[in-house]
This record gives sequence, C-alpha cells and structure tokens, in this order.
Amino acid sequence: MLSDNQRGAGLMILTMAAFTLNDTCLKALAGHIPLFQILFMRGLLASLAVFVVARAMGLFDLRMSRSDAKWVALRVFGEVTAAYFFLTALFNMPLANATAILQAAPLTVTLAAALFMGMPVGWRRVSTIIVGFIGVLLIVRPGTDGFNIYSVFALISVLCVTLRDLATRKISGAVPSLTVTFLSASGVMASFGLASVAQDWVLPTGSQISLLLASTFFVVCGYTGSVMVMRVGEISYVAPFRYTGLVWALVLGFVVFGDWPMPLTLIGAGIVVGSGIYMLYREAQVKRAARVLLKTRGQGV
Repeated sequence: MLSDNQRGAGLMILTMAAFTLNDTCLKALAGHIPLFQILFMRGLLASLAVFVVARAMGLFDLRMSRSDAKWVALRVFGEVTAAYFFLTALFNMPLANATAILQAAPLTVTLAAALFMGMPVGWRRVSTIIVGFIGVLLIVRPGTDGFNIYSVFALISVLCVTLRDLATRKISGAVPSLTVTFLSASGVMASFGLASVAQDWVLPTGSQISLLLASTFFVVCGYTGSVMVMRVGEISYVAPFRYTGLVWALVLGFVVFGDWPMPLTLIGAGIVVGSGIYMLYREAQVKRAARVLLKTRGQGV
C-alpha cells in the first residue's frame, strides 16, 4: 500500500512527464505551423477541455473579489508572455536546454518574493540562488558561439513564469484552481488568436492535428495533475520531484530529436536542479521551525 507521500511523488513525476510530452509535441510542429496559430488552436482546445474537467469536478466558478480578479489578470498576462517566450526558445534550441533553463524558476520566485513581497530569506537561500544562477550561466554560456537571442528568450520566459507564480500566490483559496487554469488557457487563446490574424494560416495535415490533440491532452493532464498533487502528501516531500521534468526532457530530446546537451550544459543543469532541491528543503526546514515555535508559544512554554 502506497503512502500519501509516495502517491504524491508518483503524481508529480507523471505531471512533469505530461508537461514535457506537451512541449515535445509542440516542438515537433515547429516550422510547419506558425507559432501564434499553434498557441491559438491549443488554447482553444485546452480551454474547452479544462472547462469540461472543472465542471465535472465542481471546481468552476467565475465569481471572485476585485482583488482576486486583479491577480488572476496578472497571472494570465504572465502565462501568455511565458508561453510566447518559452515556445519561441523551445522551437529554436534543444528541448533539454530550454527545460533546464526553466528549472531556475523556483529560485527566481524565491528571490522576487523576498524583494517584492517581503518574504524573509536567509543567507543560505541567498547563497543557493547565486549558485543556481551560476548553473544557468553554464547552460546559456553568454559570449560563446552557442549563445543567441533564443537563449535570452528562454531567460525572459523564466521571468514571466516568476511573475505568473507570484500572482498565483496572491490569489485567495476562494478561487478554484481549475477556474484559474481555464482563464489562463482562455487568455492564451484570445491573445494569440488576435496575434495570428497578422499571420498566414496553414491548413494542418492529419499528423499535425494529431500532434495538436496530443499536446492538448498532455497539457490538460499536466494542469489537472498539478492540482491533484498539491492535495496528496507533504509538499516538502513531493515538490522536489518536479525536477524529473528535466530527465524526461533529456530522454525525449534524444529519442525524438536526436539532441543531447553538451557536458557544460549538463553540469549547469545539475547545479540548477541541486540548488532548487536545496531551496525546497531549506524552506521546509524554516516552516517546520516556525510551526514548532508557534506551538511552543501556544503552550506557554
């Protein structure tokens, strides 16, 4: 019999596999269908699928406070910009490289939360963030032949994801997670639907439609799994398994596209992942210490 933590870890691994398979399907469409058209079509399909899932789970409710509406709007903006910058980078660089850079997002979220939200961050976590950024530099290697505008796009996507995640933290629990997901998917659909008007549309072939449908299936599975995983097991135990996404990216990048990162990229990715895992471990330690202190004070000790 699996424990809640083991089920949560398994769900997280499957969730990251779903997101990486989604990226793989989209990358396979690069050069065949314009990016804005891809994002509009996937956004449309994802919106419909998330709506059906949310209604079936009883988690669809568009009513929210003005404060929540503001943060949801900011989250949608982060989602839209992250989709554009990350997929532009993904279409022009190896899957594992783009995924490895994106793994820096937890570090930038912690840093931004300290700078803009007043979250206390000790010297250990500051040192971890610096080490993690060194790992990112090893991946993108500015000033070398391998560095180009798409490396910059991948870095910008990390900033967009940071904005999205910070906005998500400010949304109250009264707004169902799948409602937020639906609005994000709808925002992507609407934004890139408008942008795609300026592009020539391409009639997809049968295999390309299959890839779009597969991408939609995987991204909905990823979104649903990310909601479920937060309800199973301890977050401090489950969260580090999000980095299995890089393992999936390495395998799929090699099998599907024949790409394998350079040794320096692998070293940089290892540093970023190690920094992220330590950051999660350190945050869990701080939270446990705070709970113990609060409990002690409550007992009047």
